[in-house]
Amino acid sequence: MSILVAVYLITALWLAVYAFNAWVLTGLFLKYRHTPTPFEGDWPENDLPPVTVQLPIFNEALVIERLIEAVARLDYPAHLLQIQVLDDSTDDTTEIALAKVVEQRQRGVNIELLHRSDRTGFKAGALKAGLATASGEFIAVFDADFVPEPDFLRQTIPPLLANPQVGFVQTRWGHLNRDYSLLTATQALAVDGHFVVEQTARQRGGLIMGFNGTGGVWRRSCIEAAGGWQGDTIAEDLDLSYRAQLAGWQPLFLPHVVAPAEIPPQLAAFKRQQFRWAKGSIQCLKKLGWQVLRAPLPWVVKWQALVHLSSYLAHPLMVLLAVITPILMLTGGTSQIHFPLIYLSLLSMGPPVMYAVAQMVLYPTGWRQHYKVMPLLIFLGGGIALSNTRAVVEAMLGIGNVFRRTPKFNLATAADRWQSSAYRLPADRLAFGELALGLYSLVSAGIAAVNGNTFAIPFILLYAFGFGYVGLQGVWETRLDWQQWLETSFRRSEQQAKAGSRKPVGAEQ
Repeated sequence: MSILVAVYLITALWLAVYAFNAWVLTGLFLKYRHTPTPFEGDWPENDLPPVTVQLPIFNEALVIERLIEAVARLDYPAHLLQIQVLDDSTDDTTEIALAKVVEQRQRGVNIELLHRSDRTGFKAGALKAGLATASGEFIAVFDADFVPEPDFLRQTIPPLLANPQVGFVQTRWGHLNRDYSLLTATQALAVDGHFVVEQTARQRGGLIMGFNGTGGVWRRSCIEAAGGWQGDTIAEDLDLSYRAQLAGWQPLFLPHVVAPAEIPPQLAAFKRQQFRWAKGSIQCLKKLGWQVLRAPLPWVVKWQALVHLSSYLAHPLMVLLAVITPILMLTGGTSQIHFPLIYLSLLSMGPPVMYAVAQMVLYPTGWRQHYKVMPLLIFLGGGIALSNTRAVVEAMLGIGNVFRRTPKFNLATAADRWQSSAYRLPADRLAFGELALGLYSLVSAGIAAVNGNTFAIPFILLYAFGFGYVGLQGVWETRLDWQQWLETSFRRSEQQAKAGSRKPVGAEQ
């Protein structure tokens, strides 16, 4: 068997592992979905502990007021609640946040703004710095795009008090702008699948569960015992949650508690978010992989942890498979493959089934309305493979460790616009590489048709449509950059013309 055939089979089987795991997690979810929450109900008012709410922000002028107002409405005894605005901003966010903090303090809210002049450790560094002056026994964390409900602490603190072994609580993310566009609806479908099925399955199935960085509460003693917030990865949330569980602390996921958040409406913003998650998770794999293997845990738990930490490796595997498939067909390598690939195609149905189950649970009567964007999610998931491959390569090679924020735009209605926002990201240049891979995959599909490899055509077309969709969307967003450049150039020309027309008399002499 040639080397190319071997690479193809190893890649296909490796990808099948991640697809099969979706079936495993779906099965665990169905098995444990009705497991009751350890504690539900009111806790005696006199026994409630002090809580610190940390709001790590960086250049969030459009949403910081909304965030502070929402947190100030939390239903919790005022003398037990401390709010920290952990501000690393370099724009007018600091001024806006400070004004809102002063306003809330005048209303009796215990809130303060802590501004850092440098971003050492990025979000992890901000959380660590805030912890030094935090008065709470428990630490709640909300990113700038979240709008917690007033009863959030009333629902999350009692389960922590009921079980001293629980180190942190994660709640389910909701969606403030799900219906804003097809892109936001598609992302919401993916987020629902992760939280409803994956997080429930991991926590209730006794597996290691990751903290999602926001919309949750930590036991302060757990943070300190696990080594604190560390900035050597850009996935500080995943890192700390794994270290905590390896140290013996338990996680708790509360699917019935929802923390609404804004979904990125710009493709470039979504890709940046995914890039950070991909790079950060592989950094955590490098940092914690051996600790997981050496931990006194059942082999199933170790295996699931490694699959979880390495899941973004699926993207470079997808790119590799897309590249070598036509070469294999042209060189006759497909005739050497005797493995029944039909089974791998059945495994690949795992993620779509998982997302369907999540929608059925959340919306029993109207789940099809949300699930109809599933084809777009398949294209989107495959189309960002090139960008995430770059993230994985950077993590493996140890290139850079910069936390690049996902911009938020405060989209309250479908009429709100992000295109003219100062926070809009420039178009991703990888769009042209994605288009090239899309065309390459189309040619590959043609080769498959000519060579009689009809079984492979649908899968190759998924690559073509995925790379094509993301690439075309990225190129379409470049029009905003060109439009901005033209407007700037036009204004500059006008200013120069006006300046020329105001020359003093005799200037030509």
